[in-house]
Amino acid sequence: MTIRVLLADDQALLRSAFRVLVDSEPDMEVVGEASDGAEAVRLAKEERADVVLMDIRMPGTDGLAATRMISADPTLAHVRVVILTTFEVDDYVVQSLRAGASGFLGKGSEPDELLSAIRVAAGGEALLSPAATKGLIARFLAQGDGAGGDHDPARSERLDALTGREREVLVQVAGGHSNDEIAERLEVSPLTVKTHVNRAMAKLGARDRAQLVVIAYESGLVRPRVE
Repeated sequence: MTIRVLLADDQALLRSAFRVLVDSEPDMEVVGEASDGAEAVRLAKEERADVVLMDIRMPGTDGLAATRMISADPTLAHVRVVILTTFEVDDYVVQSLRAGASGFLGKGSEPDELLSAIRVAAGGEALLSPAATKGLIARFLAQGDGAGGDHDPARSERLDALTGREREVLVQVAGGHSNDEIAERLEVSPLTVKTHVNRAMAKLGARDRAQLVVIAYESGLVRPRVE
């Protein structure tokens, strides 16, 4: 199955470089190019993209706004967004994840990393490792940005829909543990863990594992801790 990739960046030269790289792979193809966020949202629909490589800073509608629009559109529920930027700072990472991105990658990454990111995102997984995501969010929320020390009551209420086991699994996910590690800790099978993770995502409206980590912190289920 070919992964349909959309490139969204206001620099034509970068888009050309990404196109050559992506189109060189037998399992993926570039189906469109956008120079701003609004165009990215439109093309994501028209070209039935699976993954959008989204620049965070573009004129007009920026990458974060476009990501929020894609995440909020039920017809684009299958689309995964990977944020690309030269600004590798914690607040951009967390804003990207909150907007609905599946991950975050610096433009200085190696070609193999970019191609791997596309495949990971297309598979429905979080691009950032859970451990890295957890660390970034913990530091960011601990600093306080309106959701920091005070948890989000609305999201806390949504946790009521989870079973006791699903809560346990969510805590483990937010702790940066893989499904295999969680299975060992809880003495269940990896398949059972995956089932609980999927059910938690469905109940909480999370697009992927990275979103679960955000919700775990913002709801107050897991408290940020700065080393």
